[in-house]
Amino acid sequence: MTPPVLVLGIGNLLMRDDGAGVHAAHGFALSAGEGVRVLDGGTLGLSLLPEVEACGALIVFDAALFGAEPGEVRTFAGADMDAQLSGVKRTAHEVALSDLLAAAELLGRKPERRALIGVQPETVEWGLEPTPAVASALPAMRRAARELVERWGP
Repeated sequence: MTPPVLVLGIGNLLMRDDGAGVHAAHGFALSAGEGVRVLDGGTLGLSLLPEVEACGALIVFDAALFGAEPGEVRTFAGADMDAQLSGVKRTAHEVALSDLLAAAELLGRKPERRALIGVQPETVEWGLEPTPAVASALPAMRRAARELVERWGP
């Protein structure tokens, strides 16, 4: 049996746009399809290591700072994902995701097929809903993940 594609939504739902990854994952789960496992990773960090070790490919949804307009979506695949995560950490889950992939690499289980689908946040202040710019970007994040799943295949 082929290991699944793991789609992981990370972020804090209590901090407006910081929860974008979790919101994107919840929506993606509604039509994920066979061979795809979707998890709400929230801010769990290293406790997700067994999930990452068991996957055949990894897609992570998250709010990411890359100097764009709020709501812009970018996909960072493979080494580009690693480079994006190696920069200055601004949230606890950025550190946790970087540490999670480093731990998987130490164990020889870092997925070769991996991508971060990030959206530029407008604010990460307290609040339960993403800003309009980020909320309107959620469908684009899900489309980017579907394209990766289709390209990578089972």
